[in-house]
Amino acid sequence: MEKIFDTLIDSFIADKVGIADGFLSTSLAQHLKENLAKLYTNQLMLSAGTGNEKVVNHDKLVRSDVIYWLDRSHNNQYENDFFDLIDAFVLHLNSTCYTGITGYEFHYTLYEKGSFYKKHIDQFQQNGSRAYSMVMYLNADWKQNDGGELRIHHQDSEQNISPLNGKSVFFKSSELAHEVLVTNEPRMSITGWLKV
Repeated sequence: MEKIFDTLIDSFIADKVGIADGFLSTSLAQHLKENLAKLYTNQLMLSAGTGNEKVVNHDKLVRSDVIYWLDRSHNNQYENDFFDLIDAFVLHLNSTCYTGITGYEFHYTLYEKGSFYKKHIDQFQQNGSRAYSMVMYLNADWKQNDGGELRIHHQDSEQNISPLNGKSVFFKSSELAHEVLVTNEPRMSITGWLKV
């Protein structure tokens, strides 16, 4: 895994956006996708909002995805495998880049057909604990006309990233505005933040 971790880190250093295919194995991505689908079927996923832990706004014209927070206390084998992978990445990141990450938070994310998330920054205005944003995709057989790209807004350009299965995207939470373009098919991921 260190080779994939290094790909993610090196591409981040080069372009401010780290991208690595195969961060999630095909098997783990499939199991996590099945977990997400079961949560959705059982109506356990909640409408996502914007704001912070004290003030949350639910505006479907800004953000129309649904989420479910992951937690080791759920004692789900595949979610714990995911957390083990993140622990290994954080250890590698801290030891090679001295980032000082001390924790993280992640949730499942589902964009139903026609859903989107308008341009935004991930870090809260009154809380700078989110240091890095990470997204890992759970979409097998995704096609270009399925939409749902992550659009990163650089200073002088835009970068569109397709939500392909197993791919991870990594960037500083305070620096890069981004959005999720309208998806034409259900689009699944795990999204979260490494915290200091």
